[in-house]
Amino acid sequence: MKATRLRRWAGQGAAYLLFAAFIGYFSNSPPYQHLPPDQAMVKLSLRHSGELLGECHQLDTEELAKLPATMRAPAECPRERSPLELVLEVNGKTVLDEQILPRGLHNDGMASMYRRVNVPAGPVMLKVRMKDHSGQKDFPYSAERELTLRPAQVLVIDFDSENGRFEFL
Repeated sequence: MKATRLRRWAGQGAAYLLFAAFIGYFSNSPPYQHLPPDQAMVKLSLRHSGELLGECHQLDTEELAKLPATMRAPAECPRERSPLELVLEVNGKTVLDEQILPRGLHNDGMASMYRRVNVPAGPVMLKVRMKDHSGQKDFPYSAERELTLRPAQVLVIDFDSENGRFEFL
């Protein structure tokens, strides 16, 4: 009985030792490389509401009378919002050109997106533009920065909806 107990303890100790060696080895090996040595990363984060599609229509007394009593609001306003159009250029080359649809059952929510783009390390010219209404010809929101990115550096570009501008963090 004592020999069985010793073998059980020895086996359990060996299993723990193997498990600790396994964890110890894989905690440092193989080495993890987030980006290639000559690359940096730009993360683009956006959460913004597009403009409403259409304008409110004031209902006259005849139109209000046709509606049930619980639905008699003086104005009928559309809920659907316009998709956003976003363009990111790196060194004069377009790397991202997307249309971001609004969320929600009736397309009445905020549009949001998150993208990561690898860029070459060193001096880069970044230009980001956005329009929040499909009828706009030019981009009312834009920012341009010339930066020097170190290898493996992560640059975050965020849009501040309250102030209507892009922030480079």
